[in-house]
Amino acid sequence: MPELSDKPKVLCFSGLDPTGGAGIQADIETLFSIGCHCAPVVTALTAQNTQNVLSSMPVDPGLLIQQSRAVLEDMTIQCIKLGLLGSVETVEVVHTLLKDYPEIPVVLDPIIVAGGGYELAGNEVLEAMRNLLIPLTTVLTPNANEARQLAPTADTLDACANEILDLGCPQVLVTGTHLESDNVVNRLYSQHQQVTLYNWPRLEHSYHGSGCTLAAAIAGYLSHHLTVRDAVQQAQRFTWESLSHGTRMGFGQHLPNRSFWNQSGH
Repeated sequence: MPELSDKPKVLCFSGLDPTGGAGIQADIETLFSIGCHCAPVVTALTAQNTQNVLSSMPVDPGLLIQQSRAVLEDMTIQCIKLGLLGSVETVEVVHTLLKDYPEIPVVLDPIIVAGGGYELAGNEVLEAMRNLLIPLTTVLTPNANEARQLAPTADTLDACANEILDLGCPQVLVTGTHLESDNVVNRLYSQHQQVTLYNWPRLEHSYHGSGCTLAAAIAGYLSHHLTVRDAVQQAQRFTWESLSHGTRMGFGQHLPNRSFWNQSGH
């Protein structure tokens, strides 16, 4: 019998984006680029382009659990990455799975609104994420707007992050692309530790799939057994390089080039 591969394997729950910029393809490209295998579970079918999402249809919860259990019972998974969930039923199914595999680290990108403004998660989904998923998450990666929506009573970003930490999530990386600042400042909040600031040159364009890329990269580096801090640092570097080499494929946002490391991919 041939030996099983020891290549790190990441189970990704994400939506299908037909532009290939975000969602499950972003996860696959990112994880391939950093030496991991992506096991992709599609949570929703979407109609979207580089300008906005037009519609989204969640996958049947029964099929979702069938997809994921088929993989989990066959492969050893090193990390789970959660992207677009889109319905309370999806959140509940994922919660059940995470409870069954508490030893696997979880990276959650809490997708609420598309870059063009389309709402992908309403208040009920937000509440379900807060109650069912965030307490089981290892690293949460909200942008500033998402952090405020997850902690609506907090009056500052610091207070938002601390409220999320209080839900039981040990690390929250709040990204600063949506804030008015010369550079992009990302903040890593951890329980019982000082806030760590990461300063990145602000790129001139806006990008479709940047959050997916960052969360998938963190999951990938965690699956390589890096510490959370090292994984977060390396993932930001990979994401920044992908964005800085990105190109405009349609009439909207630029798409990241997650194969920037391969000269033929330019």
